[in-house]
Amino acid sequence: MTDLMETLIENREMVQPNHANMLEVAHGGNVMKWMDEIGAMSAMRFSGETCVTAHVNRMDFERPIPVGDTAYITAYVYDVGTSSIKVRLVTEREDLRTREREKTTESYFVYVAIDEENVPTAVPELTVDTERGERLRRIALEGENGDR
Repeated sequence: MTDLMETLIENREMVQPNHANMLEVAHGGNVMKWMDEIGAMSAMRFSGETCVTAHVNRMDFERPIPVGDTAYITAYVYDVGTSSIKVRLVTEREDLRTREREKTTESYFVYVAIDEENVPTAVPELTVDTERGERLRRIALEGENGDR
């Protein structure tokens, strides 16, 4: 069994000009790629297996991330099936000079754990042992269902 808090990953990507569109903000495809990579890390940390993306529930882009700011990405596992792993992902725009952050993007990805032959394999049970973990899980379950 793996606790939700053990799956929590936070990472930053500096938005460079080569990541930007003609408006000089992060291209949505780059943000999605970064989120997918961090989400897969969270799923693999949880399962101890290689994980592949199976489904993106939705991708909500709320505001842009300008060149020079960082994309601060948070991911954690909030629910599991037999071989599937649900991960909530939130990206924030962060100004490193002021440490100001604001949410820019939210999504819910589903990964599948696979074995050495690329066949889906069983994942452990998810536990939630802290109040913070319970709160994060509740937020994810409500958000996944559109109850934000």
